[in-house]
Amino acid sequence: MKKQLWVILSLVSVALLLSGCTEFNDPISKDSQGFWNEFIVWPLVSAIKYFADLLGTYAWGIIAVTIIIRLAILPLMIKQTKSSKKMQEIQPKLKELQKKYASKDAQTQKQYQQEMMKLMSESGVNPVAGCLPVIIQMPILIGFYHAISRMNATAAFDLGNFFIFPLADPAPALAIIAGIMQFFVLRTGPAMDNPQMKIMIYIMPFMIIGFGMALPAALSLYWVIGNIISILQNLYIYKPWQNNKTQPAQNGGAKK
Repeated sequence: MKKQLWVILSLVSVALLLSGCTEFNDPISKDSQGFWNEFIVWPLVSAIKYFADLLGTYAWGIIAVTIIIRLAILPLMIKQTKSSKKMQEIQPKLKELQKKYASKDAQTQKQYQQEMMKLMSESGVNPVAGCLPVIIQMPILIGFYHAISRMNATAAFDLGNFFIFPLADPAPALAIIAGIMQFFVLRTGPAMDNPQMKIMIYIMPFMIIGFGMALPAALSLYWVIGNIISILQNLYIYKPWQNNKTQPAQNGGAKK
């Protein structure tokens, strides 16, 4: 089931990426046609401009829109985070099922899948819940890239700066900050309890930095603000300082 979900997610991502890839350097206006322009890019541009006029700069407009978007999907993010936490709690039982149904024949694997789904259902774990926030954020992130790029190509918009960083150009320093914030998001989240996910703690920040070095600083700003919200969310739900206190005690008990 996980493979099917990731295949669907990959197809959605590619479709969204290709949906407006030929226009990212074209000017944008309310008269721009096409589903991508009318329902993704222009609404984001309009929201950024509204808050820029209200708050004084496009930087604060981007920050305001980012906070609104993250607050709008916060219930899904919390649901995803709680689902991930429950998934970590049932890992020992899942490993027992893997040992019980170690045979690779079709019948055994079918029984394993049924038992696994039963365990997840009884434990309140929804594997789809983990994909929803990613699927929702993907068009927003790509839409942000298109909105910023096309605002930069439109004479009516002057993105200006965020402190010393020009929003329309790559800002390596802001990209590094975004990468560091991503590191803390993963350090305070479920990846710390999952050996298979721990590698992502070190890969994802460098990916963010790499993208940030090549893309407009406005996207790095979006990542920084979004990651701050994610860190606060993780601290509230996971309370990682409690895990640090209980882990030595658990290790000590195992030695006895």
